[in-house]
Amino acid sequence: MGQSNPFADFARCLCDGARLMVGVPNYDTYVEHVARTHPGQPPMTRAEFFRNRQDARYGGGSGGFRCC
Repeated sequence: MGQSNPFADFARCLCDGARLMVGVPNYDTYVEHVARTHPGQPPMTRAEFFRNRQDARYGGGSGGFRCC
């Protein structure tokens, strides 16, 4: 296994934090979570995940706008 690059690790952490601040969760983290906590259950595709998170944030599919 290769050595960890501190700059790359910091950049990845910074990017993940920025994505979360603007409401864009990390798909790879989701896939790892599903594999770890729901073995045997296939994860959503990247497109399904994006739509699911967008609907959860903006109230899509519920028939109207939802703020919180």
